[in-house]
Amino acid sequence: MSTKEIVHDLVEHLPDNVSLLDVARHIEFVAAVQEGLDELDRGESVPIEEVEAELPSWVIR
Repeated sequence: MSTKEIVHDLVEHLPDNVSLLDVARHIEFVAAVQEGLDELDRGESVPIEEVEAELPSWVIR
């Protein structure tokens, strides 16, 4: 599916009263997900052990 087709499909499924800001946020979310999937396809993932080791530093107390 091309980028244009993805955006068209996304817009078609949004409610009629959606704001431009909400459209932009949805597109940004879809782009981030696609970027993550592309990184996985290229083998650029982070091992779960590394994530688990860093997780405590992400928690705000």
